[in-house]
Amino acid sequence: MKISEYINYDATALAEFIRKGETTPKELLKASLEQLESINPSLNAVVSERMDKALKELDRYIEGDRPFNGVPVLLKNTGQQLMGERTTSGSKLLKEHASTAKQDSHFVRAFRDAGFQFIGHTNTPEFGLKNITEPEIDGATRNPWNLEYSPGGSSGGSAAAIAAGIVPLAGASDGGGSIRIPASFTGLFGLKPTRGRTPVGPGVGRQWHGAAIDFVLSKTVRDSAAMLDVLQTTQPEAAFQAPLYLESYLETMYQTPHEQLRIAYSVTSPVGTPVSNDAKEAVLKTVRWLERQGCFVEERDPDIDGKELMRNYYLMNSGEIATLMMQLEKMIGRKVTSEDVEIETWLLHCAGQTVSAAEFSHSLASWDEAAEKMAHFHKVYDFYITPATAYVAPKVGELTWNEKGKKRLIDQMEAANAKEQQEVIYDMFLPSLTYTPFTQLANLTGQPAMSLPLHLTYEQLPLGVQVMANKGEEHRLLQLAYQLEQSDLWQGMQGNPYFDAR
Repeated sequence: MKISEYINYDATALAEFIRKGETTPKELLKASLEQLESINPSLNAVVSERMDKALKELDRYIEGDRPFNGVPVLLKNTGQQLMGERTTSGSKLLKEHASTAKQDSHFVRAFRDAGFQFIGHTNTPEFGLKNITEPEIDGATRNPWNLEYSPGGSSGGSAAAIAAGIVPLAGASDGGGSIRIPASFTGLFGLKPTRGRTPVGPGVGRQWHGAAIDFVLSKTVRDSAAMLDVLQTTQPEAAFQAPLYLESYLETMYQTPHEQLRIAYSVTSPVGTPVSNDAKEAVLKTVRWLERQGCFVEERDPDIDGKELMRNYYLMNSGEIATLMMQLEKMIGRKVTSEDVEIETWLLHCAGQTVSAAEFSHSLASWDEAAEKMAHFHKVYDFYITPATAYVAPKVGELTWNEKGKKRLIDQMEAANAKEQQEVIYDMFLPSLTYTPFTQLANLTGQPAMSLPLHLTYEQLPLGVQVMANKGEEHRLLQLAYQLEQSDLWQGMQGNPYFDAR
C-alpha cells in the first residue's frame, strides 16, 4: 500500500482491506514506519517506537474476525502500559526510575484483543497536567497543520501522529479536555465517554476521582464508534460503573433520530475569559445548520459557577499530585525537589500539602452538585453545544513558563497561606485556561462530550465545536456526529498539508 493511500484511510477501512486480502499487516506496518521516519523528526509526536518488535510480532499474527486486525496503533505515554515497555508520563523522574511493564493495562489489553499492532508511545506533558505538549524531557510536539503551533494536550502527541498520517487512530485520555482540546486544534474527532465506560487498572480503581478517562482520538466518527464497542466494559473492581450499551455503537451511529432534538448552546466562557470570533462563529454556524434540520435551538447556560468549579478542579489536582509525589519519593528513596519536576507539578505538590481532608471532600461534593444540575438541564435539552476551545492552537512556547515566571510563581507559593496557594494555582493555569475553558465541566460531571472538526480559520487552522450529552448517551452523540460528518460543515483533514483534499 502506498503512503498516499495509507494516510487517507481510517482504521476501519484498513482492517477491511486486510480482511479482503487487499493488503497485509506487514504492508501497513511498513507504511506506518515510513511515515513515522519521514514526519516525526519535525513533529516530535512519538517518543518511543517499537517498530522492530512489532515486525517480529507479525510471526505471531492471528488471522480472525477481530475488528482492527493488523492495524498499527500508538498509545499515550501515560497510564497506557504495554507489557515489556516503559511509560514515563513526560516526567524526568520516571524517565530515570520507571520500570518495564510486566503486563498490559486493562485498556491496552482490549486493544490487543481487537487485533491492533502496537508501534510505540506518544508524547505527553508531564503527568498530563497541561493543555499543551511540551515536556522538558522530550521537547515540544508540533502541530501538523502548522509547525509553529501546538497540537494541544495532554494527548497532543497522539493527535499530531494521527493528523500527520502515522496511524489512523491512537490511544488518548481526557481528565480536563485532553482528548477534545487536541482534537479541536488538529481537525480530529475527539470523544470523551461517560465516566466508568472504559477500563482502568490493574491496581487503579479510578483516575483523578473520575475526572479522567481513557479512550482514543480518530479521524472518523465510525472509528470512535467501533472503538467504543471494543472498549466499553464493567469492572467489579473499578470505582465507577456505566451500564453497558447493549446495542452496537457502530450500528446505532447510522440511525437518524426521529424526534425533534432540543439543543442549548453558549459562546460565553464559563470562567469569564474572552472567546474568539472564530470560536463563536464555529458554534453559530453549527446551530444554524441544526435549525435547518428541524431542531429546536436556543442560547442557554446551565446555572453553574464555572470559576468555583475550576477552583475545585485544581484543588483535586493538588491533592492528586501531592499523593503522586509521595509515591515517587518512596520509589527514589529521597524527597522530591523543585529541580526534579516541572513548575506545574511542583506548585500543585506544594499546594497539596496544605489541603485538608474536609476541603478535599467539599471540592468533590461540588462536582456532584454540578452533575445534578446538568442532569436537570438535560431533561430539557438533548445536547449542550459550546466551542471546544476558545481559540485556535497557541504557538509552541507561548504557554510554557520562562525562568523568571517560574521564580515569581515559586516565591508567591512560598509566601502564601493555604487559601492563597490555591489562588496561585488558578493564576498559574489562567493563561492556558483562557484557551480551553469549556471542556472541564464534562470531566467533573462525568458526562460524555465530543469535539467536532467543523471550522477552519482564515489562516487554515482548525477549531472544534463541543457537544455534551447526558450520562450514558454516547450513542446519541455519535448519531449527531455522523450526521454532521456527512454535511458541508465537516472539515476533518481538508487543508491539512499531509492529506489530500476530500
